[in-house]
Amino acid sequence: MSKPPALRPDLVVKVSPRGASRLKDGHVWVYRSDIVSANEVPPGSLVTVTDHRGQVLGTALYSSSSQIAIRLVSREPVADFPALLRQRIAEAIAYREKIVHDSNAYRIIFSEADFLPGLIVDRYNDILSMQILTQAMDAEIVRETLISELTERLHPSAIVERVDPRVRQLEELLPRPSGLETGERTSTIFTMNGIQFHFDALAGQKTGAFLDQRENYAAAAQYAHGEALDVFCYQGGFALHLAPRCSHVTAVDSSRPALEVADQNAALNHAQLGDRGKEIEWIEANAFDLLKDYASSGHGYDTIVLDPPAFAKSKRDLDAALRGYKELNLRALKMLRPGGILVTCSCSYHVSQADFLKMLADAARDAHRSVRLTEVRGQSKDHPVLLNIPETAYLKCVIAIIS
Repeated sequence: MSKPPALRPDLVVKVSPRGASRLKDGHVWVYRSDIVSANEVPPGSLVTVTDHRGQVLGTALYSSSSQIAIRLVSREPVADFPALLRQRIAEAIAYREKIVHDSNAYRIIFSEADFLPGLIVDRYNDILSMQILTQAMDAEIVRETLISELTERLHPSAIVERVDPRVRQLEELLPRPSGLETGERTSTIFTMNGIQFHFDALAGQKTGAFLDQRENYAAAAQYAHGEALDVFCYQGGFALHLAPRCSHVTAVDSSRPALEVADQNAALNHAQLGDRGKEIEWIEANAFDLLKDYASSGHGYDTIVLDPPAFAKSKRDLDAALRGYKELNLRALKMLRPGGILVTCSCSYHVSQADFLKMLADAARDAHRSVRLTEVRGQSKDHPVLLNIPETAYLKCVIAIIS
């Protein structure tokens, strides 16, 4: 493993007709199997991309180890990548200022969707959490530019890097611990839709919370009523939004640390939730086992939320993932009372919206229930979707009335 060199614009990577067609169609990735030549191109370089005839297709970031060998950053020549980086950061921040409301926690930079592939930056009140996922974004000049620009524009009290060791290993980057890049604090309190949450920048999943569900939390709360069950509740995102609308909320997760934070979040919102916060019952359990037991014993609910982790990490997992989703939804449908609300989610990119809706239709048929779709939603708008890059659209959230 070696550290990436400074970015250089004078290197050329030639791609196959299939790779060139992919770029011309609007995607920004070229897979290693479509690289014709990348002679003596160092890891993490800024390169000029040409087709097999030598026609220039744009400027890209190159990875010597990833199956995604090319990630296009511009259709034009790029002489000064740090300047482009600063421009893209400014545009990403300006976009969020227009579309984020009622929250001081949101995604600032979403990799390819913000034309900065391999870079994730999330804001949690006064702390920024970032993830670097490619060789080029790990270059020292990129890190320096990123931290400088974010500090100048957002004035955070701290910037924390969350490291995924497996990604660094796959990218053949030197091991690096998660930790502070600037500042001294790693914890704060942030707000989504008027609900407060504890945040520890060095704990929890992803960069610390599931910001992509922020708008879905609020949408689900509009329909929730009666007795509610929140399955895969993590740190209480859905449960705390449902509590003001429901007589009782049972929230289930297999992670005790997550449930402990969820309970602390409920206490944090005592002034707003009052006794409703006390009506949330946190249960540590395997979701599949619990739903099986509850369905068998005749438990009934008026609102059920299913927000499982990604079941399909690759195309090979698709069939197994759909079986898992169907089992969860089938049991939930059997437990919902007439007029009940089902909020069911999938964050598996490889499970398409069409696949997910067909699974739900099959589960409804087997459960002998009618499902009336109220909303078919995606990720929050701070996680933008690029039309020609389907990988940027991954989250499905269906809200339905069951009869």
